[in-house]
Parts: sequence; C-alpha cells; structure tokens
Amino acid sequence: MTRTKAMSTYAQNNTITSSPEKLIEMLYEGLLKFTTLAKKAIEKKDYETKSKWINRSNDIFIELLDSLKDDKTEMTAYLTGLYIHQIKNLTHANIHNSTKELDIIIHVVRVLLETWREETMVGDRLEVA
Repeated sequence: MTRTKAMSTYAQNNTITSSPEKLIEMLYEGLLKFTTLAKKAIEKKDYETKSKWINRSNDIFIELLDSLKDDKTEMTAYLTGLYIHQIKNLTHANIHNSTKELDIIIHVVRVLLETWREETMVGDRLEVA
C-alpha cells in the first residue's frame, strides 16, 4: 500500500469513527487548509489548482449547511446566512482570482473553529460534572 493510500484510508476511518462534534471541527480545519491552498495557488497563478481547492472549500460549506438542524433558531439562521455568504465569497474569488475574499473566509473560519472548540470543551466539562 502506498503512503498516500494509507494516509487516505486512515483519514477515512478517522472520519467514520468521529463524533458529530469532532466532524464539524474537522470540516472547519479542512476549510482553513483548502482555502489557504487556494490562496497560495492564486498567488502562484496556478488557476487550475486554485479551482480545485476552492471547489473543495465550497463542498465543505455545503456539507456544513446540510448539517444544520431545521430548528428555526437564531443560531441556525445566522450560520445559514454566514455559510451562504462564504460560498459567494468563494465564487467571487474563483471568478476574479482574488485573495481578498479568501482572507476574509480564512478569518471567519478561524473564529468559527475557535468558538466551536470552546463550546465543545464547555459541553464536555458539563457532561463530566
């Protein structure tokens, strides 16, 4: 088995056995990775690679949208709007080869990831108590 295939199998197995909370964290981490790679590709004028990474980021935002509960809460409405806006930013960055929108997405996702980690840690502490 090649190293790449082994790593892919490990990642796939890790995803299957992860909790829903960990999966959201992994999606945010993937967004940071893929959006950063798209930005680097734009800077190198490698537009084919840029499109690949932007498409991967777009797929993650769609997955995050699909993961939201249809509970009509303010938080769900906020996240729905936020994710849709980031998809629009990705589209603009893709069409115009712009890193400005990617920087915004990276910032937004960093805040989301940090907040998610804080909230899941608080939840873990409450379950133990």
